[in-house]
Amino acid sequence: MNPRDIRIEEYNYPLPAERIAKHPLAQRDACKLLFRDSQGRIRDEIFSSLPSLLPEDSVLVYNNTRVINARLHFEKSTGAKIEIFCLEPAFPADYERAFASRRECVWNVLVGNSKRWKDGALEAKVGDDCVLTARRYQDDANKVIFAWDNEDYTFSDIISKLGQIPIPPYLCRESEPSDSRDYQTVYSHIEGSVAAPTAGLHFTPEVLDAISKAGIPRYEVTLHVGAGTFRPVKSETIGEHDMHSEFITVPKATIASLRCAIQEGKHIVAVGTTTVRTLESLYHIGKLILSGRWDGEVPQWVPYDSELTEIEAFKSLCAIEDYLDSIDSDVLIARTRIIIAPGYVYRIVSGMVTNFHQPQSTLLLLVSAFLGGGWQEIYRHALESDYRFLSYGDACLFLK
Repeated sequence: MNPRDIRIEEYNYPLPAERIAKHPLAQRDACKLLFRDSQGRIRDEIFSSLPSLLPEDSVLVYNNTRVINARLHFEKSTGAKIEIFCLEPAFPADYERAFASRRECVWNVLVGNSKRWKDGALEAKVGDDCVLTARRYQDDANKVIFAWDNEDYTFSDIISKLGQIPIPPYLCRESEPSDSRDYQTVYSHIEGSVAAPTAGLHFTPEVLDAISKAGIPRYEVTLHVGAGTFRPVKSETIGEHDMHSEFITVPKATIASLRCAIQEGKHIVAVGTTTVRTLESLYHIGKLILSGRWDGEVPQWVPYDSELTEIEAFKSLCAIEDYLDSIDSDVLIARTRIIIAPGYVYRIVSGMVTNFHQPQSTLLLLVSAFLGGGWQEIYRHALESDYRFLSYGDACLFLK
């Protein structure tokens, strides 16, 4: 079947509200781990056992993005409350430069209670020595100019002090102080996401240390998770669904290490769907470079483009290395809209750590494509075995 013809209703399942974990376990790595091995056998484990379940000849790749305090609250003199949800930087568009700004920056945003804010400035105090001002950007309702009167503060400082961490809407509760800790991975350090790469929430320093002691290399990539990750598929078929664009960066040294691992026949185990999307996007970036069609973003349907010649994965990564050499850069900076659905052929990832995903979501499609079918059996087992679902829920490890 052409992936565009997939009907999203075929990826539905009953998820009782009480099975959605509202908070994580006190001990991150004590959660359940549903393990499906390379033979398709399923068994129940504990996440702390992950290091012993990974193939000896594997490497682990995870997303080092850090969730920002993206929700900023203002109150007008009339008493109207306005929420500005920062999505991604517009000017400067580079995340690092935007967070380092000391006087002003422009962000793409969502505005809550927008009808009560037609024009004029909103103000909020940042401690006792700084005032943040928000103004509409020209006639664009989706952009806001932020300015502040104390250059001792970066924009990163501003949102850290004033903002609130955004938690998933399906938790049906307000953010709590504990979410500032719970909704970050222990290895997060590159600011930019408005949602956590939640498969990584189960890792602890002890688990990471055990993985290293097992001789399994660990590599980092960055994909800043956008609010689009929660966007439901409203169309009947996947072909009518527009995937959101997300920002990725991968050091050239990491690309070289992954190329070597692939050439040596090692298993590439990705932590989370965001890492999966980043790694699989690399393969298609290499193909686009070789075909002369690379323009900085992986289109949604490029994996299914029959006009692009299929090549070995390591050759695709070689193409990226050569491209980075040609522009004298040590890091690949790109965007991806890739959609991974049944019919997709995985080129780089051969193992996946992930959570349980929402019914009728593109993330469930990605998992189904990896499993080659049979997701229903796995989810049925999880529901019958009291697994906890979604962001703060339990985990899975799938191997090819």
